[in-house]
Order: sequence, then structure tokens, then C-alpha cells
Amino acid sequence: QGRLVESGGTLVQSGGSLRLSCQASGFTLDYYAAAWFRQAPGKEREFVAIITRNSIGTYYQDSVKGRFTISRDNAKNTVYLEMNNLKPEDTAVYYCAEASEFTTDPDKFDFWGQGTQVTVSS
Repeated sequence: QGRLVESGGTLVQSGGSLRLSCQASGFTLDYYAAAWFRQAPGKEREFVAIITRNSIGTYYQDSVKGRFTISRDNAKNTVYLEMNNLKPEDTAVYYCAEASEFTTDPDKFDFWGQGTQVTVSS
């Protein structure tokens, strides 16, 4: 059974950096587009970034463009989210997810991780 496990979330000061990782097991990651979503307290889950199966294409939410970078290492079955110049509004639980198509619609994602908490202090 496929499983995704996120790690790397922690408390960081505004302006700081973090790298989140998402390790897949039970399925081959390179069959899927990989994405990161986030959910802040009291808000709906929102799309953050997505990368194609072969890393050729990426797409970001406007608020993270130029600050966040999504990447993947299919040999390690792992997806990453490099986050720089973090802001308090980036505080959320971050989830990785896999889909068979390049999409920002969370309903079209087949696999989800349990999430990792990122807290940015001002």
C-alpha cells in the first residue's frame, strides 16, 4: 500500500529557511506528478507547488514564487520543498501529494502524507 511521509517541519524565525522532504514507499514515485499543499489553522487546504514526473515542469502559487523551490529525486523516491525568506503567513501544516496528472486540484490527488508542521515566528 502506498504511503507518503513528510519531514523537516519545525519552528523558524521570519526570514529563515527550511527544507521539507516527502519520502514515498509502497509505490514508484516517478509515475506521478508531485505537489505540496498547506493548511493553516481555520483555513482550507491550499496548493503550494507541483513538479512533473521528470522534473521538467514546475508551477507555484503566486505567494511563494521566488521563495520556494520544489524538486524531486526519483532514485530516492523523495520530493523536496526548499523554502526561503519564510514569513509568518507561511505557517501551516504542509502536505505532500501525488497525482497521475499535472493539476492543482486536491481532489485529483491519489496519495497524501500525514503532514508536517511549519511555524514561522515574527
